[in-house]
Amino acid sequence: MPTIQFQLNGAAIAVDTDPDHALLDVLRGRLGITGPHFGCGAGECGACHVIVDDRAMTSCDMPMWSVADKDVVTVEGLGTAERPHPLQRAFIAEQAMQCGYCVSGILISAAALLKRNPSPTEAEVRTALDRNLCRCGSHNRMVRAVLRAASEMAAR
Repeated sequence: MPTIQFQLNGAAIAVDTDPDHALLDVLRGRLGITGPHFGCGAGECGACHVIVDDRAMTSCDMPMWSVADKDVVTVEGLGTAERPHPLQRAFIAEQAMQCGYCVSGILISAAALLKRNPSPTEAEVRTALDRNLCRCGSHNRMVRAVLRAASEMAAR
């Protein structure tokens, strides 16, 4: 099997795997990264979102060959319990989650948005989160949390 090399949450990774194997399966099954979740398996729900070279992408249908020599960030790479990312703090402050299944993908989508656009409008946040399904109905609180994080990040 070929070795696929990429950056994962800032660390160099080399994985011997089938190049057509899904990134999500390698992250969860081989590397112990459990933030991205399997949802639909068709790239439609956003539960498996990761950032690949600054863009939120679905990892359930992304072959490993496509991340070779790229930078991949999962929710584990955003912050820690001791030093949470502003988005993580804002989601807690706004109580913007219930069951939590979709939240890692939504945090990833929001982080990618804020990297590209540090001062998004509410409409831009809603558009960025549109590819993420949440059955709990927390979207309005999530939008408020992203806007709150953007304000906090701008104030730094």
